Amino acid sequence: MNAARGAEYMTAEPAHRWGSTLDSVVVYAQGAVCRRLTRGSVPPDGRVRVTGLPRSLDPGSLRARAVGAPGVRVTEARVEVEAEPLATGTPDALRREVERLRDEYAAAEGRRDRQLSLIEEVRALHPVPPARKREDPHRRTPVDAWLGLADFVDERLTGLHTRLVELEEALREVEHELDLAADRLDRASTDAPPAHVETTVCAVLTLDGTGDTEVELEYGVPGAVWVPTYRLTHRQGDGSGRLVLRASVAQRTGEDWAGVRIALATADLRRRTDLQRLRSVRIGRRQPAPAPSGWREPPAGLADLFAAYDAAGPRPAPIAGPGPEAVGAGSAPGPVPPPPPPPPAPQSYGGPPSALPVPGGAYGAPPEAFGGGMPDLAQPARSRGAGRLGAGGGSFAGAPAPMAPVAPGSAAPPPPPPAPAAAPPQPSGAELDYAALVLCGPDEQGGRRGRLFPDSPFDPVAAEYRRRAEAVAALPLPGQAVRPRESAGSFDHRFDATARADIPSDGTWHTVTVGEIPVGLRTEYLCVPSVEQTVYATLVLSNATDQALLAGPVEVTVDDDFLLTAALPTLAPGGVRRVGLGPAEGIRVTRRTNLHESTSGLRNNTTVLDHRVHVELANRLARPVTVEVRERVPVTSEPDVRIEERADWTAPEDGTGPDRHAPGTRVWRLDLPAGATAALDGGYEIRIPTGKALVGGNRRS
Repeated sequence: MNAARGAEYMTAEPAHRWGSTLDSVVVYAQGAVCRRLTRGSVPPDGRVRVTGLPRSLDPGSLRARAVGAPGVRVTEARVEVEAEPLATGTPDALRREVERLRDEYAAAEGRRDRQLSLIEEVRALHPVPPARKREDPHRRTPVDAWLGLADFVDERLTGLHTRLVELEEALREVEHELDLAADRLDRASTDAPPAHVETTVCAVLTLDGTGDTEVELEYGVPGAVWVPTYRLTHRQGDGSGRLVLRASVAQRTGEDWAGVRIALATADLRRRTDLQRLRSVRIGRRQPAPAPSGWREPPAGLADLFAAYDAAGPRPAPIAGPGPEAVGAGSAPGPVPPPPPPPPAPQSYGGPPSALPVPGGAYGAPPEAFGGGMPDLAQPARSRGAGRLGAGGGSFAGAPAPMAPVAPGSAAPPPPPPAPAAAPPQPSGAELDYAALVLCGPDEQGGRRGRLFPDSPFDPVAAEYRRRAEAVAALPLPGQAVRPRESAGSFDHRFDATARADIPSDGTWHTVTVGEIPVGLRTEYLCVPSVEQTVYATLVLSNATDQALLAGPVEVTVDDDFLLTAALPTLAPGGVRRVGLGPAEGIRVTRRTNLHESTSGLRNNTTVLDHRVHVELANRLARPVTVEVRERVPVTSEPDVRIEERADWTAPEDGTGPDRHAPGTRVWRLDLPAGATAALDGGYEIRIPTGKALVGGNRRS
């Protein structure tokens, strides 16, 4: 069933905890849907807490259903966040290694700094002659003392510098080990808790039934992307090949995918799939809009909710700096107002309202909590049935006050205008989730006091997890890779892997083999000698399956030798496309042309341009080949200009081959045996009337 919210479920802790195992994952264009399995015996109260969910899951995507037991069903599923301190013996080898190396680096740096200070102290030693009195005669300083001090300083500095070199080498080694350990920690899986407090996400289920059952949980997570890659194996002369579909998958969802079934889909997980709600149009008298399903009127007697709290008097003022005081948050400096009188005794259901106002409003969320669509409970009793609230349910804020008595001899005031009819309530799904509503206390501000509001606090930890997960979408793609949403077009496809796979949550690309796709394959050689006198080898792929092949890089292996990595275009079911393999050095092509210009007609009023084309092919390979030679004939839209072809070439049909041809394309196809040569002759004449010709403007080639 559907999960209602992602806030913490404030209720008594279920006594039964079931562990879960990740069974399968469907990776979409961005994001993934995970499926977990858990098994156990239904407790008497039907309350079960399923553990093992990731911190980055989307709370609104949780689904749960019981499988295997026909008499058991899931009636409620919610997401709850738990925080527990980690045990002292929790293994965290990488983090402890980084901390140890960081301390060792600090100690080595301290030893290096102390050695540098010693060097500076010894370097600062210099001879200072003793002070001479005025009456003492001049005397010379012994040279031996100066030389002895210099030798001492040199010897001491030599030893200190030798030790400094050793300390700096040790410091570099520790720094290198620290960098490696820090890099391993950064690349480690995010499945490990990042702090000393472990935050876990659980699914709180309510089961209806008895006995043992298996429960299937399904939820969506951000932070997973994939792109298709291929490996093509082909043997020359064979009409088929092996095309292996592989996928580069990267995920940072916060949990490792270990031994799970992987499926890849091109659909957009965030695309809305709900149907539009069509409202009926009625002709005739206007009918009141029906109240939404699940809405109920506030119960009676809510005015006495904080009566004892108000009768106890104001609380002592909190010790704090100057600032604005919230309504009901405490007493402000100045005279203390007297406590409000106690409310009257409760009356019977539907009795007349009392004259005392309701403190804090009636039970239920205020209009602003429902986006302005909920009716104001301060309307007259005839529009909202306020007289049914019982004691304390009279005189709402904003309702017309009781009329004062009229003085004798004065005209009676005009009656107040009738209040407009209140609109029907339009609460959202959050307001209709009664288990998620929280009653605001007596210290809340203004109209929130004593009313119900959805409990949806901002969770910065979950937001940080989702931010890290969504950063995977910015990973650079592998070479020649195309995102599946771009290559799939208007259709969505799904590919199921044949074997289970392991994908850690480290945010890097991992290759997963999906399966083998049978394709038709043949080798053809193509050349356009009018553009380039080079023959290119190509592979013509035909997709005979019912699934499309998405665009992506393909590693081509011919005769067990890796040839190159090419770009495979999107191949629809039943489609045929061509993949280039590069120049074929064993096949030579030569093209020569000849142009002869003349005139014809009774008065030589027609210019004739006779084009002759001669193409020679030579096969130097040890096997026969099929070569397709392409030429192009001019195309005209003038009815007076005629083009006459003189060759045995053919015009390709549109939509029947792997290529799209430009207008005027002509094709020669011939089979060349090993070591053979062939010559192709063709041509065409262009007949232009004199009135259509341009002096010096006709093309001669």
